[in-house]
Parts: sequence; C-alpha cells; structure tokens
Amino acid sequence: MPREPVTSSVIAAIGYDPQFQGLEVELKTGSLYLYREVPAHIHRAFLAALSKGSFYNASIRDAYPFVRVR
Repeated sequence: MPREPVTSSVIAAIGYDPQFQGLEVELKTGSLYLYREVPAHIHRAFLAALSKGSFYNASIRDAYPFVRVR
C-alpha cells in the first residue's frame, strides 16, 4: 500500500487501505508495522495530529492487532 511521508520525529510515513482497514506505520528507525481493523476516522485523525508520535502511542500502538513487517 502506498505510504505518505509525514512530519514527525518518530514516524516516517503512514499508509492506509480503506477496503481492508489496514494501517501501515513506518518508523524513522526503519521498522514497519501493519495494523488491522483500524477505522478510517482514526487514520484521518492520525494524519491531522500535531504530534504523530503521541497520537500513535496513545491511540494506535496498543489498540489494534498488528504484525511487524520489517
């Protein structure tokens, strides 16, 4: 899925597939995670958050099932 770069000290890029509700989060460290069952409004809020790292830690990281891709 295509990812778009974001301005963040922690997050490098974010991708979203609305059909499968899949959210990809690429960290600045190079790690890539795929989160499942993420509603579209969470993706939109993530993109709009002033602090992407804080939003990720508070609302995504431990809230949805995920796999580490790399």
